Amino acid sequence: MILTGPEIIHNCRLGKIIIDPFLPENCNPNSYNFRLGSVLRVYDEFPLDPKRPNKYVDLPVPPEGFVLEPHRLYLGHTMEVMGSRYFAPTFAARSSVARLGLFINLSASLGDIGFIGQWTLQLFTIHPLRVYAGMKIGQIMWWKPQGTIRLYEGKYQGSSGPQSTLIYKDFERKDAQDGRRSA
Repeated sequence: MILTGPEIIHNCRLGKIIIDPFLPENCNPNSYNFRLGSVLRVYDEFPLDPKRPNKYVDLPVPPEGFVLEPHRLYLGHTMEVMGSRYFAPTFAARSSVARLGLFINLSASLGDIGFIGQWTLQLFTIHPLRVYAGMKIGQIMWWKPQGTIRLYEGKYQGSSGPQSTLIYKDFERKDAQDGRRSA
């Protein structure tokens, strides 16, 4: 069951949904419009390797905006800190943004119950496109779960700013577990 706009507002007031800063006027019939943060991150050494940290550069978004180039991945972040210990979040681009040819998440639109932080956005554009810090770029929806809730305790908890992949930590854990099994 998806929460309606009035339910999102109500649950924010109860503290069951965290959106900070929260602007009631950004509530839609069944979602909340979130804004693009002030930093973009790009990987700058290729090929990328999931077994190790990858090098990147952080780029501030100036007041006149930043032009995204086609076929390049930019990691952005939400201006808002968002999350919930009670509801499962999903997010998507606002349709007005998608109509400009901008994808804000390539394949990771489901959040975990218990994650609270700034969300990393996977920005990918079809055409050169100027983006601005603070622009309403996406919408988050909240879903009531069924069953026992197990809260997120993963490697991205409490994120601030764009987060590069930390998948290499999964390999480190697997290697450590394999080492314990063979000892």
